[in-house]
Amino acid sequence: MLEGLRSPASPRAAASTSVAGSSGPAACPPPSPSAPRSPESPVPRRGGVRASVPQKLAETLSSQYGLIVFVAGLLLLLAWAVHAAGVGKSDLLCFLTALMLLQLLWMLWYVGRSSAHRRLFRLKDTHAGAGWLRGSITLFAVITIILGCLKIGYFIGFSECLSATEGVFPVMHAVHTLLQVYFLWGHAKDIIQSFKTLERFGVIHSVFTNLLLWANGVLNESKHQLNEHKERLITLGFGNITTVLDDHTPQCNCTPPTLCTAISHGIYYLYPFNIEYQILASTMLYVLWKNIGRKVDSHQHQKMQFKSDGVTVGAVLGLTALAATIAVVVVYLIHIGRSKTKSESALIMFYLYAITLLMLMGAAGLAGIRIYRIEEKSLDESKNPARKLDSDLLVGTASGSWLISWGSILAILCAEDHPRYTWYNLPYSILVMVEKYIQNLFIIESIHREPEKLSEDIRTLRVVTVCNGKPVASSCLKSGGVAGDVAPRGRDMPPAAKGNVCMREGCGKEEEKQEESSGGGSPSPVRLPRFLQGNAKRKVLRNIAAFLFLCNISLWIPPAFGCRPEYDNGLEEIVFGFEPWIIVVNLAMPFSIFYRMHAAASLFEVYCNI
Repeated sequence: MLEGLRSPASPRAAASTSVAGSSGPAACPPPSPSAPRSPESPVPRRGGVRASVPQKLAETLSSQYGLIVFVAGLLLLLAWAVHAAGVGKSDLLCFLTALMLLQLLWMLWYVGRSSAHRRLFRLKDTHAGAGWLRGSITLFAVITIILGCLKIGYFIGFSECLSATEGVFPVMHAVHTLLQVYFLWGHAKDIIQSFKTLERFGVIHSVFTNLLLWANGVLNESKHQLNEHKERLITLGFGNITTVLDDHTPQCNCTPPTLCTAISHGIYYLYPFNIEYQILASTMLYVLWKNIGRKVDSHQHQKMQFKSDGVTVGAVLGLTALAATIAVVVVYLIHIGRSKTKSESALIMFYLYAITLLMLMGAAGLAGIRIYRIEEKSLDESKNPARKLDSDLLVGTASGSWLISWGSILAILCAEDHPRYTWYNLPYSILVMVEKYIQNLFIIESIHREPEKLSEDIRTLRVVTVCNGKPVASSCLKSGGVAGDVAPRGRDMPPAAKGNVCMREGCGKEEEKQEESSGGGSPSPVRLPRFLQGNAKRKVLRNIAAFLFLCNISLWIPPAFGCRPEYDNGLEEIVFGFEPWIIVVNLAMPFSIFYRMHAAASLFEVYCNI
């Protein structure tokens, strides 16, 4: 609120204000130094640092507990993947089931305690748990439950030679998914202020449980992709690479063979959605963990509004890219591995498609960054765990594809023989790094920019200040200046301000007439081109965000559904060795896939906030 619009802090200050007001028009003076502090100004507390020590200690202890659980689960996953003696799949599933059961007990306790105290006022983080994010996680959760049903059918078909844990695990996972989605819908925005130490351990346990379930899904899906990859390499002429399959199919026959084959194939096609669900759930729970005991200000986050007008160009281009992606993936999967000629043509087709799309995305990102640089608007640097996590995930997960791209570039430069398709791989690998670098800059700057609270069409506002019941000042505030901080809705104002502030439109016309008559008029510090003036700038940025959103979904589809040239071109395996390169790809590819989905989610938020 403006300093001149604040109500007097004391009767003495009010009396002095009324005297000043009778002498002539003047703004309300600020409160005297002897007056008590306003509620808006923070009061320094003695021992404030000591008060935060238990909170920091509990945060450190809970994070270490979560890391210990996560490392233990990763070791079990690794032991099962390398066929360690004495460690079977049933041991891994028992460990994951126990973690899910413990999380279920904690969530039931938290939901029960919250419903028992539902009449109490609870602080909320308006930035966390957005509606579109909860809708996305619900969609992925439904597909995850379908995946669990297929696993139960698979267990029934091979029940003669499978352990009981492989039947219990999908049932527990389905129950865990249902309750977790209900929990996130109702409590993702909570700022927990009671039982903080216990809640920290419960939330961080949930975070790393979902991360381990994510790692388990990634491992199962990677094993399936690796088996298909080994079968394809022989068609490209790489006969010196071993093709021994790492097969984990049961050693018994399924009662309906055709049904079991369909179920086993369907399971691996649904794994990408399950992987996205687990990582989204872990990120939402991590924000909840960071918000425990957090001090929040009274500023409320502006609600996002989805507007589809004026984005025809971006939507058409994005949908065209999406349709082209589906066609490329279908042709790629049909031709790859059939013969050497068809495999090479499929690789060249994919590289040409990806190079074109990445160049368009890079150009769109540079245009958006350029518009922001011309505008020179201030950035919002306030603390926000959800926004900070978004930025960290964008940069962190992009490093996965950067690792693969650098490996491909080195392999091309160091290889002795260069098949024709490898020269298309070189610009593709360079553009992957450049495009993600540009896109990260555009997204991070977009989510840190101050939202425009007033419409571009509203030029000015008249603000009348009343002190002690009498109007004493009248001034015109331009919407580009301080007027943007004045909320036009009375319900968002404090009671003192409601009676003392009157706002009305119409001052702008008088101001414009005076400026035209005088011929003065101060120039605006922002000098955008004419075609970006007013609402046109928003339309251009929305078209860029819509185009990038659809393109990121397009680039998520190929690696998620088996179109992975990093596996299939075979050149990297010759240079680095089969096992080292496969390890690099299996570690980096899940982060690259998640980057595209997370970037699409961030761009959707950017689109709604423009």
